[in-house]
Formats: sequence, C-alpha cells, structure tokens
Amino acid sequence: MSQFFQIHPDNPQLRLIKQAAQIIHGGGIVALPTDSCYALVSHLDDKAAVERLRRIRGVDDKHHLTLLCRDLSEVAQYARVDNRQYRLLKSATPGPYTFILEATKEVPRRLSHPSRRTIGLRVPENRIAQVLLEELGQPLLGTTLILPDDTDPLTDPDEVRERLERQVELVIDGGACSLEPTTVLDLTGDEPELVRQGRGDVSMFGL
Repeated sequence: MSQFFQIHPDNPQLRLIKQAAQIIHGGGIVALPTDSCYALVSHLDDKAAVERLRRIRGVDDKHHLTLLCRDLSEVAQYARVDNRQYRLLKSATPGPYTFILEATKEVPRRLSHPSRRTIGLRVPENRIAQVLLEELGQPLLGTTLILPDDTDPLTDPDEVRERLERQVELVIDGGACSLEPTTVLDLTGDEPELVRQGRGDVSMFGL
C-alpha cells in the first residue's frame, strides 16, 4: 500500500519533503504534482526503480524519460548547452517546458535516446517539486502520469491514490494539476523544433 502525503502547494512541510526524499533514495516510485500534469518519478541512478517506473507507465526503453532539474546549472551537468540554447532556456525556466538536448557523459546511457544520445530535461515551477529536488540534491527521473490504456493524464490525487496504491510507494497530494502536459521543444538543431504542444507558450521561441 502506498503512503499518501498532503503537502501544502505554496509552503511544503519540510518534514514530509524529507520523508519523500528518503522514499526515493530507498528505491521508491512517487507520484507528485508539477506545473503541468502529475508525474511519476524515481531516483536517477536506481536501475530497478527506473524499470518499474516504465512498467507502471506501460512504455519501453525507447520512450524518452525526462530529468527534472533544480535549475539551469544542474541542466548543464547533464546536457551540452551553448550560449544560444542557454538564452532560450533562461527565458522559459522554470516552467511547463521539456527541452531535448545533447546528453553529457553524466547521463547513464540507458536513459538517453538509444540512437541520438539526447535527453529531455525540465525545470518545474511547482513549489513541491522544487523543494523536493532541493532536498535530494540531484535530478529526478520522471514521466507524465498517463496509465496504459488511458488517453489523458491523471490530475486528481485521490484518483492517483486509488489506481496506483499497490504500485507506487508514495502519492503526494498537492492539489489538482493541469490536464496539459509540458510543451516539448528540440533544441539540438539550428532552430527550436516543436515536438509536442502542451501547456507552455511557444511564441518566445519564434514558433
């Protein structure tokens, strides 16, 4: 049975955040709110947890998982970022965007795109996610919480708990989230390329 923490969306209780971090360090899968949809997250370096996350989500190893980072300096540890890309990232983070960039050697090979060595990264604006990332001191690996056979992401924490209580270790109730996932932008080319239109506005990228 999963645990269920009600965490204040603006002033997260540090005691509960610390417990959530311990669960993740122990190999647990956590459902948490972001500034787009709810997400499933796990420890970056826990291979068994990552495989279990993929099973719950119903995706294979070709599906891009996303690194949730605290800030741009952490993004730069895991992705190669030139001056042009940095300016674009700075204008849109934190926010509901996922950026595809060339991965550095810090990214385990099993997590990057099998043929391109790219990785998806985001800096969430949600306060609960931010404080948890700060407590962990490293990125989380995440994916939008859309279950197999569903077309829409789960946004109600009570429904998340009901449907996942035997599959995840923790559900964080931070209130309802958006139905829209992040906007995904590929920044590996000369110009930004829109991969998926989501919650984030793309006009600042000239799209």
